[in-house]
Amino acid sequence: MRKIALKDIAEHFNVSVSTVSKAINDSHEVSRDLKTKIRAYATENNYRPNKIALSLLNKKTKTIGVVVPNILNYFFTQVFSGIEKIATEKGYNLLSCISDESYDKEVRTLEFLGAGTVDGLIISMAEETQFKNDLSHFKDLLGMQIPLVMFDRVSEDICCDKVVVDDFEAGYKTTNYFLNTACKTIAVVSAIDHSSVGRLRVAGYRKALEEAHIDYDDKLVVRVGKNDDLDLLMAFLLNYKPVDGIMAMDEITAVEVMKLLKSRGYRIPGDIAMIGFTNGKLSKYVSPALTSVSQHGAYIGETAAKILIDRIEASSPSEAYTTKVIKTSLIVRDSTKKLE
Repeated sequence: MRKIALKDIAEHFNVSVSTVSKAINDSHEVSRDLKTKIRAYATENNYRPNKIALSLLNKKTKTIGVVVPNILNYFFTQVFSGIEKIATEKGYNLLSCISDESYDKEVRTLEFLGAGTVDGLIISMAEETQFKNDLSHFKDLLGMQIPLVMFDRVSEDICCDKVVVDDFEAGYKTTNYFLNTACKTIAVVSAIDHSSVGRLRVAGYRKALEEAHIDYDDKLVVRVGKNDDLDLLMAFLLNYKPVDGIMAMDEITAVEVMKLLKSRGYRIPGDIAMIGFTNGKLSKYVSPALTSVSQHGAYIGETAAKILIDRIEASSPSEAYTTKVIKTSLIVRDSTKKLE
């Protein structure tokens, strides 16, 4: 059966498309009798509204764009789950995109989403974007007055709503936990060194060492690039000096480091204690179970979605942008020594 459109209904009743649209939407501008006939005819002929046409008419798509840098990172999966929960409750659809840590892909994605495709955007910046610090595509987006919420990886140079994790405190507290369990030489393994969150966690790590009167040693910070051999980098670290604690900046890297350590005969946590970030499924089921920093990803997603939808539906634009700071929690499992 051919799909019936507003134009077909209008021709049947010899009225304008605008009149049919008003009748279907129960407008008081159309007489009750005509409204009843048009709506009955539409129902009998299985009329379904064209959402794209309606969005052009109403200048609303009821769609939110979500851009994340890496879907393999369980943290971003958790955030997306939180966004989806609130969007569904509020009657919004989601259009999700992945920048794959690429500046160019992020630019193209924002150009597409900014062309009337969505009512607003939630985004965590690509690592390459933060490294290049070229933010012109975000400024173009704001120039089009498209509501924007940044989360996790954000820029202070972009005036918009933000939801961030207290990553400095997370690095600080995690390092102190190692120190309080008698670890003395603590290394960091970071695959997100060019991102704001990676730098903040290392800054917190340095602060905790400083307060403990331990000199910071940059050779204990292993920076893993996309094309680097983690096995080789870990060999350099372990041959440099004995370490008794390792903080990995993401869950996948943490699990890979644990596997490498075990293959070399190290006992965890007997020889080297391990803490990772994200607290996803892998952390619970590796052996030993991984002590993890929970960033409360689902809650971050819910918070970002609520802020964005409030901004979209506000009767008048407000200049008072908000930044919500989410505290982390340390989930202690078997990969670390216990506090005395």
